[in-house]
Amino acid sequence: MRQLYSYFRSSASYRVRIALNLKRLDYDIVPVHLAKGAQRSEGYLATNPAGLVPALVEDGHVLTQSLAIIEYLDELHPEPPLLPGSAADRARIRAIAQTIACEIHPLNNLGVLGYLRDALDVDETARRAWYRHWVEKGLATVESLLADPQTGAFCHGDAPTMADCCLVPQVFNAQRFTCQLDHVPTVMRIFDRCMALEAFRRAAPAVQPDAE
Repeated sequence: MRQLYSYFRSSASYRVRIALNLKRLDYDIVPVHLAKGAQRSEGYLATNPAGLVPALVEDGHVLTQSLAIIEYLDELHPEPPLLPGSAADRARIRAIAQTIACEIHPLNNLGVLGYLRDALDVDETARRAWYRHWVEKGLATVESLLADPQTGAFCHGDAPTMADCCLVPQVFNAQRFTCQLDHVPTVMRIFDRCMALEAFRRAAPAVQPDAE
């Protein structure tokens, strides 16, 4: 059975859950409680030495990094495609996905927020201001990328792609941290369209087996 090491609120895990659901692939969740430091346990580090989630275990392979996992799933299970179209189409989808996964998320993940708190003695009010600044700025960049005729009901065309797998978790976290979102109407339109689909609803943090 396919196993996904996941934490219910992890954006990166959330991306992969969406992709697995869109592909209609069965998987078992193996919870890794990031807030309690389970990612640093000897047992988990034997699975993923980076001490990060997600990790996907399938057919004896341990796969890490959410975008790499999504591309792996797309190659093995091409329907529905999460990187469809021409080379230029796929590059655009990757650009939107990587803007979120490589530009917005790393500045605001649990490790960074913990370092701000513990090593730099940044108080909660300032940490939340940090979070909101980078998320609001980053989503404005995504909004500009979506001002393109290739944007349809979703980030690229009229079916979900890897870009949507990344957009939805980032908006979820933006809402959780009460970020301003009125400056990104296209982002929010696409978010709402995605959340009308069962594959996205079943991936949501609140319905995961380890949800708190």
